[in-house]
Amino acid sequence: MAQSIFEQTAAGLEATTSLERLEARGTVRLALKRAGLDAASVNTAQMFVVLDQVLPAELIARGVDGPERVCRELRASLAAAQPPDADLDADDAESPEAVFRRLARR
Repeated sequence: MAQSIFEQTAAGLEATTSLERLEARGTVRLALKRAGLDAASVNTAQMFVVLDQVLPAELIARGVDGPERVCRELRASLAAAQPPDADLDADDAESPEAVFRRLARR
């Protein structure tokens, strides 16, 4: 079975930083929670927004060097494995714009 977007992002974070497995997973979960998203249902486009807008601050809070670089690498890896258009279903997918609006209200 293919890795979920959450699993792939957390594994990538663990591989590119000094964070342990549980720290990486928890960090990604917190970033998703701040964006109002669920790890089980996040799609690629939504994760891109989280990587661009939310995760860098979480990495800074944890003392990770080069958070923007880390997020760029995670984004590139995710894009290669899970193209954004591959997981968008018009009936149930939230647009990145909707995620941005929700973030702006916080």
